[in-house]
Amino acid sequence: MVTTEALLDIGLVHWIALSGIIFSFGMIAVLMRKNVIVMMMGIELMLNAVNLSFIAFAKESGTLNGHVMVFFVMTIAAAEAGVGLALAVAIYKKFHEVNIRFFEHLRG
Repeated sequence: MVTTEALLDIGLVHWIALSGIIFSFGMIAVLMRKNVIVMMMGIELMLNAVNLSFIAFAKESGTLNGHVMVFFVMTIAAAEAGVGLALAVAIYKKFHEVNIRFFEHLRG
């Protein structure tokens, strides 16, 4: 059985490697897909990977700076989700499809 002490003994390198893997998945989702919802999910994955690295470095240094930065990143992620979903709804209402190539038609 794995104890919580064993989980906390995972080194910084492992957390940063996991963060890099999650960030890579998010980047692939943003670069390879044309669906806006999937792209937003990829951006959220990238932001969460950054949060994971902030927490890992804060744990390693013993300060709360990383935890404070996570709150700022979470605020940016919430704002991005709100604005992005509003744009996705506007695109869907106009074209009945959520595709990134339709965003150029939103000019005033």
